[in-house]
Amino acid sequence: MKSKRPSVTGNRPSTRPSTGARPSTGASRGASVTRRPERAPAPEPARQQGAVQSKIRLADKFEAYFAHHSTSAIDSLVRLLESPFQSLMTWLVIAIAVAIPAALYIGFANLQHLGETWEGSSQVSVFLRPETTDARAEEMRTKLATRADIAKVIYVSPAQGLEEFKAQSGLGEVVDSLEKNPLPGTLLVTPRLQNGSDAAITSLEQSLLADPAVADVRLDMQWVKRLQQLMVLGKKMVFGLGGLLALGVLLVIGNTIRLAIENRRDEILVVKLVGGTDSYVARPFLYTGLWYGIGGGLLALVILGIGFFWVSSTVNQLAALYQSNFRLQGLGFFGSMQLVLLAGLTGWVGAWIAVFKHLIQIQPR
Repeated sequence: MKSKRPSVTGNRPSTRPSTGARPSTGASRGASVTRRPERAPAPEPARQQGAVQSKIRLADKFEAYFAHHSTSAIDSLVRLLESPFQSLMTWLVIAIAVAIPAALYIGFANLQHLGETWEGSSQVSVFLRPETTDARAEEMRTKLATRADIAKVIYVSPAQGLEEFKAQSGLGEVVDSLEKNPLPGTLLVTPRLQNGSDAAITSLEQSLLADPAVADVRLDMQWVKRLQQLMVLGKKMVFGLGGLLALGVLLVIGNTIRLAIENRRDEILVVKLVGGTDSYVARPFLYTGLWYGIGGGLLALVILGIGFFWVSSTVNQLAALYQSNFRLQGLGFFGSMQLVLLAGLTGWVGAWIAVFKHLIQIQPR
């Protein structure tokens, strides 16, 4: 009996490891192709440890600072205009307190100007000796006019004095009947009152008497003293009343700002909780006080203008009765601007006092 040979195809043992499924033709063809190595994942960036710090430019700080200033100024003005009646009442109180010392200052300035025109009433009359010639009198006048304590010197000759006497007295016939002119030559000396004192005027009188050509000197010292004391009194009244009314403005604005702070207490607490500083919170209230002062100053100018036009016509008529060219003078443009700025500064100071007195007491818990 012949033994069967093993089949080459079916029964021959395979040397390849069994993988379960027979590889496809394509797979067998690509057996010699090398596989591409897989790419390693990219390393993750190292995470920074701690807080990240960023620098702010100095220009950005200034820009934010000025931006908050402009915003605070506009918002504070809008808040005042949203309640016009209440703001107008406060402005009127400030305007009256500012207008009263300003009116006194205008009156004092006009009195001082009027006093300069009255210097002719305080003239020193220097009577010359009868033998003094006109040439000698003119030489004395020129010499005295160069002195620092003398404003003006006028020479009245005996003939001029006689003509003035005839015109003013109405005794022309009596004067014409005189054989000789009895009037001496006279020097009318006007001292500088604004730069001189009683001692200086007395020294002027003694120096005039020392001249051999001078017979007598007459000086109305009482009038000079009265005029100087009126000037001193006017200054004290203006500064005293102005200081009292400025204190009243500070109290009015301070009380108004205090009420505004109390009405916005919750808003202030929230701003402080998120990190707002006292200066940041106080800025709108400071601008509110500034607007109160500027508004009061502008209304004070209106009050002064009305009073000026009301009084000026009467003053002009009174000056005309005294044959004077005096005219009432107001503050002018620069004086008006100074008054408004001074009122605004007073309002700002009042607000500053109120803010930093009451704002410190409002602190978040």
